[in-house]
This record gives sequence, C-alpha cells and structure tokens, in this order.
Amino acid sequence: MVHARPMPDDAERLVAYYDDFARRWAHGTSPLYEEWAAGIAADPDMIMRIGSLPPRLQQANLLFAAARWVGAPLDDYERWRSWLVENWDAVLATASVRATRTNEVGRCATLLPVLSRIDGPVALLEVGAAAGLCLLPDRYSYRFLSPAGVHDLHPAGGPSAVLLECRIDDARDAPTRMPHIEWRAGIDLAPIDPADPDAVAWLATLVWPGPDHDARVARLRGAAAIAAADRPRVDTGDLLERVTTLAAESPADATLVLFHSAVLLYLNTPSRARFASLALSLGERLGRRVVWLSNESAGTYPEIDAQVPADADTARRFVQSVDGRAVALAGQHGAVYETRPFAG
Repeated sequence: MVHARPMPDDAERLVAYYDDFARRWAHGTSPLYEEWAAGIAADPDMIMRIGSLPPRLQQANLLFAAARWVGAPLDDYERWRSWLVENWDAVLATASVRATRTNEVGRCATLLPVLSRIDGPVALLEVGAAAGLCLLPDRYSYRFLSPAGVHDLHPAGGPSAVLLECRIDDARDAPTRMPHIEWRAGIDLAPIDPADPDAVAWLATLVWPGPDHDARVARLRGAAAIAAADRPRVDTGDLLERVTTLAAESPADATLVLFHSAVLLYLNTPSRARFASLALSLGERLGRRVVWLSNESAGTYPEIDAQVPADADTARRFVQSVDGRAVALAGQHGAVYETRPFAG
C-alpha cells in the first residue's frame, strides 16, 4: 500500500515500530506474527486505527494476543485484518483488562551463567516478576549446547519436569553448578497466581504462534505447576517505590541479585534513568554486595547499547548487562546466549 499523504509523526512511529517488530523480532521465529506486523506497517488505515488507541494498547504483543484470545483466525493478513475490524470492540475490551506479562521461563537459561558464578548464598529480587517463574532458576533442568558439546545441569533433587535448552557460543559459559538461593522475592504491579488456570491460559496466549514456540507453551505450563506447588513471594507495588524496602528484607549474608527481563522497556526514559541510579547505588545503601542483572532489548539504555559492537546481531536478542556493563546477547526466549561479541 502507498501512503496517499504524509502521515502524522505518531503514525510514522507506529509504522517503524510494527516494521521493526516484523523484521527484527518475529522474522525467522513466528511467520504469522511477522506477516501480521508487516501488514499493519504497510496499511495506513490500520495504522491510523491503532494510533487512536492509548499507547499501552498499541503494543503488537498485546493486540495480537487479545485478538487470539477472542478467537482470531490464525490466517493471512487480509483475512485476519477483516476479522479484526469486525471484532475490534471485543479485542479492545480484552486488551484493556489484560496486559503483556513475563511468561518466558526459558530466560532463566540466560540468567544462570551469571548466577552460577556468585559464591555463597544468593538472594533474588526480580522486578516485573508476574507469576514468579523466573524466580525459580534452581528448580529447572538445563541443557547448554556449546561448540565443545552438551552440558547438562539439574536441580539438587534430580532432573526437573521442565528442561530449558540454550545454545551458547563459549563452553566456558556453561554453568557447572546451581546457585545457592537462600531467599527470593519479586515485585509486580499485578502479581499473577500460577495456580489460576485463566491466568496461565492468558500467559500461554502471549506465546507467539508457530512451531518454534510450541515447546514454550509446554515449558510455561510446567513451570507454572512448579510455582503453584511452592509459590514464590511476589509483592504488589511499583518497582521504583518498593525495591529498596524489599531489598532490605533479604538476608544480610547473601549476595543480592536485582534482576529483570523485558521489563524496563515499559518505563519512560526518566523512570529508566531513576531505576538505573537506584540499582547502582543499592549496595551502598544496604551496606552489602548487590548485583544488578539486566536483560533488556537494545534501546532501553543507550549507555549500555554503546558497549555492543556495531556488527553484533541484536535481532531477537536482549542486551544482558551486569552492573551497567554489557556482557552478553541473550535470546528473547532464552534459547541463545552469546558472549563472544564482548570477549577481550
């Protein structure tokens, strides 16, 4: 489709956003979402329709999941678009009362290389914890695939029902032991009960369609069952307001790891800067060692992005940083962990 007239700045932003979603995130992993997002980016009428919504409802993940929740056909863009226009009010009603949430337990595989290197007891504090699935990295089994072979790691009690696989580019990054987690807690604006079937069904709907993602749904449901049996603490509150108070409750003899994954992109720029300042100063405030482990998409923190080599492929990857220093590229769903771009 050709734009008949110059589009407003906000519309141009949405075109760029949906085009980026199609090319950098959905391409090669979810053909259907790639087609839907690319279709929207090339469809001025749909861009205008989405542009009339509040910013939260403009998110591709939320719009697509809400449509599927209501019953959208998993079909080509034109048929899906016709259905979406016809069911627009019902889709918006769903999107208005639901939200994109952390649902990818596979990301624990990209957190473990850092967590496993911490000596002594560890206290985990996750912001944007949702159902707390990523607060349980020591409850899952792992298989790291490296150039040197396969490296398996299991919980102390034996293999878990949930197996997380991750391809790493350096065998030295394969964890050889589980972290000793002494305490764990999370913060979320609206915590999710992993024992609630409706809540877990929504998390499953947030998983993208496509054969590459079928295993993700099974992992999600398996991790939810583990969390439901021994639910981690997730407090209701704003991450900027609650993090210092909750951090102070963690055991003084443990290294506190403040972490998050695909959370800060939902904050505005001033709030991100405020959180970074808080995270980097938390150890001094508490008088103990604190590690800030960040897993966020490029563009969240320009000062961290500047540490990523210009030729590094950040498509479908987060930039992982420790205390503000970029250390790896981590697959958005936990299947890839690459440190070679930062070697030397």
